[in-house]
Amino acid sequence: MKRPEQLEILEALRTIARQKDIPFEMILDALANALVIAYKRMPGAAQDARVTIDPETGDIHVYAQEYDEEGNLVREWEDTPDNFGRIAAQTAKHQMAQRIREIVREQKFREFAGREGELVTGIVRQTDPRFLLLDLGQIEALLPQAEQVPGERYEPGSRVRAYITEVRRASKGPQIKVSRTHPDLVRRLFELEVPEILDGTVEIKAIAREPGQRTKIAVKSNIPEKDPIGACVGQRGSRVRAVVNELRGEKVEIVEWSEDPRKFVANALQPATVKSVEIDEETETAHVVVPDHQLSLAIGREGQNARLVAKLTGLRIDIKSESQVAEEAEQSAEAEVAQRADTPAKDVEADATGVGQGPEVSESTTEESIVTGELPTGSDEEGSDSNASEIPQSQALAQASDAS
Repeated sequence: MKRPEQLEILEALRTIARQKDIPFEMILDALANALVIAYKRMPGAAQDARVTIDPETGDIHVYAQEYDEEGNLVREWEDTPDNFGRIAAQTAKHQMAQRIREIVREQKFREFAGREGELVTGIVRQTDPRFLLLDLGQIEALLPQAEQVPGERYEPGSRVRAYITEVRRASKGPQIKVSRTHPDLVRRLFELEVPEILDGTVEIKAIAREPGQRTKIAVKSNIPEKDPIGACVGQRGSRVRAVVNELRGEKVEIVEWSEDPRKFVANALQPATVKSVEIDEETETAHVVVPDHQLSLAIGREGQNARLVAKLTGLRIDIKSESQVAEEAEQSAEAEVAQRADTPAKDVEADATGVGQGPEVSESTTEESIVTGELPTGSDEEGSDSNASEIPQSQALAQASDAS
């Protein structure tokens, strides 16, 4: 190959490297591998070979190689065919294009690999009932229907922020899945708006979300003098308003986190006022008492507030009004009084049936005593004749007749 042609090839490779954002050395390596394949297809070519390309002059050299049975290189010699550059360029064209596509896909994958959990901004390119395609620049992201907020509309050309949930290799390049419903989307949005969260002064401890409707976040300050809620709200609500706008009107409530689960539950139930909270650690249930007029507010529409508090705290939430608690206490007291009143009555009845009774006397025993003149066993008449039981029946009847 003549030197001007070689320089033209080098310049074309540099242009490809710039357009695809690929290192020039990687392009040369791809070309060398393609030329090795082209060389092996030529008649009389060695089984193994390597190709070198001078990055300054474009000179191409082929070195045939010989290996022993253990895979050690024993001999190497130059075996560059005549006019190899021109022939090889035609043969290697397809392999070169394929290799560049593979390099581009791998670079894109490496760019996004490990970025799960990050926030990205994309432009809506394609809408479909099953998914949405977002253009992230040199790659597209998939927003499945399950990860879209109910009621949100995405117009082609509009900008959308989303949360990366998955990055994996695919046959046509890396596949990136994003979400608009993930709770950590709210976390990342607050990190963008609140510097105190980004530097660790304020920490988001928990998030509970029903996408498109309502979100509660629990925040904590790592510096005693810093107000965590005020930091997240911002001056005149500017910071939280920016998050709400990005969530397209979703209601966001910020409460203070506490190590004391009772206080945390009370804070999480805001804006409802709480009278008392008791924690049953065995069942992991928070029993909450609120004023009568606060009951519906504490539970929320269709139980939404209670559900969010349960997600936020990790506890089951049992909410009752003061009147409900008082009624239950009254019913419990009445039941206890009735039980106490019933128990002594049964005891008295049992005592009354047993007073003054000796051993049980059967009907048959009594009749026999009348006939024979014997006293039942255990009689209290101690002065009776001990031999009375031995009197024959006829004698006993005779004595009874004389007495009459």
